[in-house]
Order: sequence, then C-alpha cells, then structure tokens
Amino acid sequence: MFDLIIVGGGAAGFYAAIQVAELAPDLDIAIFERGKTVLSKVKVSGGGRCNVTHGEFVPKDLTANYPRGEKELLGPFHKYAPMDVMAFFEERGVPLKIENDGRVFPKSDSSQTIIDCFVGEANRSGVKILKNSSVKDINKISEGWQITTMNKHHQCKKLLLATGSNPKIWKLLDNIGHHIVPPVPSLFTFNIKDKRIKDIQGLSTYASVEVLPKKIFHTDKKSLNLKSKVVENTFLYAEGPVLITHWGLSGPAILKLSAWGANILHDYDYSFRIKVNWLPEYSTKSMEAYLKELKGIEAKKTVMRTNVTELPKRLWKRLVEAATITPEERWGDITRGQLELLAGQLTASSFKVEGKSTFKEEFVTAGGVDLKEINFKTFESKLHPNLYFAGEIINVDAITGGFNFQNAWTGAYIAAQAIVS
Repeated sequence: MFDLIIVGGGAAGFYAAIQVAELAPDLDIAIFERGKTVLSKVKVSGGGRCNVTHGEFVPKDLTANYPRGEKELLGPFHKYAPMDVMAFFEERGVPLKIENDGRVFPKSDSSQTIIDCFVGEANRSGVKILKNSSVKDINKISEGWQITTMNKHHQCKKLLLATGSNPKIWKLLDNIGHHIVPPVPSLFTFNIKDKRIKDIQGLSTYASVEVLPKKIFHTDKKSLNLKSKVVENTFLYAEGPVLITHWGLSGPAILKLSAWGANILHDYDYSFRIKVNWLPEYSTKSMEAYLKELKGIEAKKTVMRTNVTELPKRLWKRLVEAATITPEERWGDITRGQLELLAGQLTASSFKVEGKSTFKEEFVTAGGVDLKEINFKTFESKLHPNLYFAGEIINVDAITGGFNFQNAWTGAYIAAQAIVS
C-alpha cells in the first residue's frame, strides 16, 4: 500500500510529490500518469519557454486574474504566492526572470529546464513515476483508497488528484458524490472573416474590445414555443494589445474576454458580435470632432496616405476604405457622412465572431470540481477525508500570464502540507 498516490503527472502532481517527499522522506509516494510522457503541458507552455508564474506579489491583486476562484484563492495566496514559487526554483538551481509584462520565465527560456528540475527532484526523493497508468476506477476502502488501472488495483492511505481537465476523472468523482461544474473552454481566440483585417496578420495595436449582448433562444420541446431573452449582465469589456491573425483576432485583450466570458460565450455558441475601439482614448464623438479639425488643416492631403493616428498604416488604410473613402480623396473633399463613418470605424468597429481557436497549445477550461466542496485551507474534499485536489481539476481558471500555473503550485503546496500533518 502506498502512503500517497498522486494521479496526474503534470505541474501540480509533480510539485505536490516533491513537497510531500521533502517534508516526509519516509513516505511511499507514487505518481500515476496516463500517458507515455510526463509534464507535457509544461513542455509547451509559454511557447516552449514555460511561464511559471506572474510577478504579482499582492494576494488581493493576484486573485483579480481569476474569473473563477477569485474569492477562494485569497487565503491560499496569503500562504503561498509567486515569491514562494520563485524561491522554490531558485533554490534548486533554476534562475528565473521577470519580464516587462510581469510574466516569469526561467532564464534559460526553455521549459525543459523546469521539466528536468521536477523529474530530477522526484527521482532524488524516491517518488515512483508510473507512466501508461490510466486510472479506470476510484473506490473508498477502509484503509483509504483503491485506484484501479488497466490491469491492477493499487491501494493508498491518501489520494491527490491533479489530472487537469480530464472528463474521465470528473466522471469518477461524480460517481462518488462530487458535483462537477460542466467544463467549457477558456483562453481562446476569436475567428473572424472580415475584409478589414484580411491578409494583414501580424499587426498588433492597443485597443478596447466589447462583447455585445445577444438574444439566446430557448425551445420548449413540449409545446415547441420558441422563447427568447436578452442575457442580462453580460457586459464584457477589456483593453490591451489586440493581435490580427490569419483566423481573426487574438492578443491579451481578446484572451481576457474569452476567460471572463467563458460561460457566456459558450451560451452564445461562439457566434456573437464585438465592438472594437482601435483608439480607446477617443469616443466616437471626440473622434468626429478631431477629424473635423483635420479636414480643415490637412484639406489638400489624401486621407489614405495621411495616417493621423498611431494605428499601423495597413490597418488605417483598411478602416479608411471601410468608410467608403477612395485612395484619391482628400480631407477637404470627404463628406460629413464619410467623416462620421471613419470616426465609427476607428472607435466602434463591429465584427462578427464565428467560432474560436485554441490559444497556441495552452488549452484551458472553466469548470471542474465545485469549489463549495473543497476546504481551501487544505485543498481536501469536504465530502471524503484523505482526498485532495490541485490544479485545473477544480473549477478555477485564470487569464494568460502564468496565473494558471500559480493556482497549481499553490494548491499542490497547501495539499502537501495537509497530507503530512
């Protein structure tokens, strides 16, 4: 019988195993990983550089980056925060750096550095790593837990689940009474086909983006009456860099919207409209006033070639075209209607979103074990003693920037403390 089985050979699983092994070297610990390799998500995170955490050291401010889990993580972040994570890696010979946007990476700029650290520490501590060990069943026994894999039963006194967004494990937890909040995608980009952004991929500019509310239709199958309602309180707004891509729009502002609006946009079936203000320091009215002044000052210059904003030139030209202004038209020649159209394109461009794309390889979901069923002082199940959780298996997710990993590290650390106490 193992003292502790950790299901999930990812970030949270390894972090917890190392913490427990250091606190209690005599315990028999095993990590069960369903795949052929461990730490696969760590490998691809941060574009292969591994964004281990974020340089936000105030717990209250740190929690503001979690659409789900903001309230619950405040106490845990007072116990274990980004500074503690950074110390963990530095002490083990992995120097880190904080970049200008606050993201923390290994100085090597390679996720392999983090993987080597984890695997090395686990091996040194005597943690058993069992690959190709997909868990088929979880059952309570008198001494603790029984874990069933493809061809064997394993017993343990304590069990920690760190399986991320694994529907099979969620199903097993549902079987033993845990409520699972239905998972929906988070951290995704918006698919948009629009001539204003076609073939100008790679351009990035600071903008504000707003998701416009829409009607959701509900069908009563018994009476076949079609009912509709406008979803209330769905105001989703973000500012930040917006990146034009082959498939639509991405960048920090879009990713924030996808995280905070994960459930709403799922209800919309990823078909909705957004409004983009490419120059958020202006309103449409103030932009109209500004353009009217320019009409007099730059009367002899062509509008297309006179970019009077800080927008990339190619985007400026597309928005001028969308305002029905030809390449030859001068400022002095454009009509009041064209001027108003241009002000609208610059400050209130409407785009139709039809679908989503995963942000790089970093697939994140909202959903998981209901937070009401977890003791956040220990990350232990309130329903079953000696059952613990860490990472994305619970209904916590964050915006991009190292915050999802921080949830994994914090949960793993606090669970490890409770396991050996």
